[in-house]
Amino acid sequence: MEPEFVDRILICSDCGGEFIFTAGEQLFFLDKQFKNDPKRCKPCKSRRGRGAEASANGAVAAAGISRTETRTVCSQCGISTTVPFKPTQGRPVLCRQCFKLKNAANVASPQTLQATAELVAAANNAPASDHGQPQQSRNSTESSPSA
Repeated sequence: MEPEFVDRILICSDCGGEFIFTAGEQLFFLDKQFKNDPKRCKPCKSRRGRGAEASANGAVAAAGISRTETRTVCSQCGISTTVPFKPTQGRPVLCRQCFKLKNAANVASPQTLQATAELVAAANNAPASDHGQPQQSRNSTESSPSA
């Protein structure tokens, strides 16, 4: 039997104001197996969340996630650029244009795609001798009546 919940009045740890911990919220907390009651009212909770999302330079990504923008020099063409990560030593860093050119060069050619398709087809048509019994003898035993 599930316990019945009633709305409770709690005190916000940030602003000291009262807020209601509704019966529905309590049921949600029980379902999620949260052990503690909420500490902050909705306005203080949202203010706290916005403050944590802001990055050091004030830029926030579209999804609300902060991104690290690092100023560096492109390893290929030498222009100054920013990248959305912290470069590691010994690995090349490319500007957007060089990165796009590199990715375009890595796209499979029609010959590579054809060779891959042929290998897959050959693998699918390979005899079943790898599995212990040749395919011909397996087919012949299935169709012939047993003596």
